[in-house]
Amino acid sequence: MNQMAAKEVEILLDEGKILNIIDVREVDEVAAGKIPGAVNIPLGLVEFRMDELDKSKEYIMICRSGGRSGRAIQILENYGYNVINMAGGMLAWEGKVE
Repeated sequence: MNQMAAKEVEILLDEGKILNIIDVREVDEVAAGKIPGAVNIPLGLVEFRMDELDKSKEYIMICRSGGRSGRAIQILENYGYNVINMAGGMLAWEGKVE
């Protein structure tokens, strides 16, 4: 499984890079704060909503600590998606939240 540190994601966003970030936490968790621009698809809905994703794009998957996003990656990789896990999840995130 490919991984990227939270700090790397923060630096890329600060540089103005357009990233495709999927937050697989539950809706109430995301309501407490998410990375700006992240799309919320709770883990339990990933298989049902993956048709909203483009296989030609790279997605950075995040959750609270990295476990659920790892499970989402396993699901999506099985269907041919290009996905990266943000190591440490939101617990490691020090950047802006919305």
